[in-house]
Amino acid sequence: MKKWIQPLGFLLILIIFCSVIARKFSGSETLSDYAEKNPEIAYATAQPKESALPEATASPTADPTPTVEPTSEPSAEPSPSSFIPLAEESEDSVHFQDGFFYQPLTDLVIARITGISYPVSETIAPALSLDAVNVMPEDEIETLAISYDDLRYMNVLYYDFDGKVQTGELICNKGIAQDLVEIFYELYLNEYQIEKIRLIDEYGGDDTSSMEDNNTSCFNYRVVDGTGSLSKHAIGCAIDINPFYNPYIVFDKTGSGNDYISPEGSEIYVDRSQNFPYKIDENDLCYKLFKEHGFTWGGNWNSCKDYQHFQKTAY
Repeated sequence: MKKWIQPLGFLLILIIFCSVIARKFSGSETLSDYAEKNPEIAYATAQPKESALPEATASPTADPTPTVEPTSEPSAEPSPSSFIPLAEESEDSVHFQDGFFYQPLTDLVIARITGISYPVSETIAPALSLDAVNVMPEDEIETLAISYDDLRYMNVLYYDFDGKVQTGELICNKGIAQDLVEIFYELYLNEYQIEKIRLIDEYGGDDTSSMEDNNTSCFNYRVVDGTGSLSKHAIGCAIDINPFYNPYIVFDKTGSGNDYISPEGSEIYVDRSQNFPYKIDENDLCYKLFKEHGFTWGGNWNSCKDYQHFQKTAY
């Protein structure tokens, strides 16, 4: 062991001597010397390393969802409503477009209208589940101007006064069913507003109540208001559109100005030179469509004006 001590000591002395000589000639410094000259770096507190990635921000995905442009055809989905149509489309229906069809009267529809919009005999009336308001003697029933087979139940969609899509139902003569389904479909596509389309039976067959509620309706076996003549409504060949805004007027021939206006409350809509919503005139889409299909407009009559009314002869 002792023989190694002397050589190691000599080697250590040699290393120290060489180091002093190197510093003398190179001007280099130790780590301690560097720290004394640069304390702000050597003794600085270590800081967290800053991320090389930018802060996360919202950005489009590689496959963004495209903007959906509205189509020209309105949605066929009706708005929620407590109204439930009497019949659904079946194999007996004539389908025109989704939500637009007509068909022969079902047993349920016949039961609903008998004694209300469709007359019933005095002998049968007491047996009905509904209180009959349209009752005739047996001999008159046998000579009615129309039969159940001549009528068609129709389902349509329409825009109400709130701009919502609703389901409506009509009963009409089979001879004008195709005309009506085409007209109402065009009105629907153009978002033409109609307040409601219900069977007159919802009003107990009372045409006045239906008009006051601005209900659009077609079939009702009745006479012309104020006369004894059978109306075109009685054979399902006439329809009234938004009747409250388009009243029925019979002019007073005596010149005293006591014109008959129906429904009550619609007097402010008699002056057709005024502009107001839901007015039917010769510039109105409803008028144009019915005229194209060969209907006569009550607004063109002379002795009276029936601005709500369109009728056509069924062939």
